[in-house]
Amino acid sequence: MYLSDVDIHGFRAARDELFRTHPQSAAPGPLKYLPPSDEFVAEVPVRPADGHIDVDTGGPDGVLRYERVGILDTPWGQLTLWWFRAYGGGLFLPFRDGTCGNGSYGGGRYLTDTVKGTHGRGLVPLDDGRVRVDFNYAYNPSCAYDARWACPLAPPENRVTAEIRAGELAYD
Repeated sequence: MYLSDVDIHGFRAARDELFRTHPQSAAPGPLKYLPPSDEFVAEVPVRPADGHIDVDTGGPDGVLRYERVGILDTPWGQLTLWWFRAYGGGLFLPFRDGTCGNGSYGGGRYLTDTVKGTHGRGLVPLDDGRVRVDFNYAYNPSCAYDARWACPLAPPENRVTAEIRAGELAYD
């Protein structure tokens, strides 16, 4: 049984409700998910890294800047952790794994610790310089559901070949 089974089911129920009822929803829901699994939760050190990327959304949000926080050496491969200033700020981990295009959204999925996402669940900074990554909270960007939405996709440094069989599946 998944360690945070109650939390994950509550998160998924709230996400389904939001997609079902919000007037600007990208999809009618319910969404599809893989079963929760402890296999896709890890506590990993954050290796400091500098730099940023600017992403032009092509929409009213304009160009968004992501600051590189560090490198995570996860069991599934190396991933870069970002800080996102817009929408209340927070940690951002866009990733593309071996399931993308084969069960999950082809452009990749997200883990966040922001006021708009999975605050305090998918990415949890720990006191000892590590972060807990829980891919059970991985979710699709809005552009996975509707072409009117523009989303930042996983940069090349956040593409791994391992299959992360956790989180939200492709929507059809």
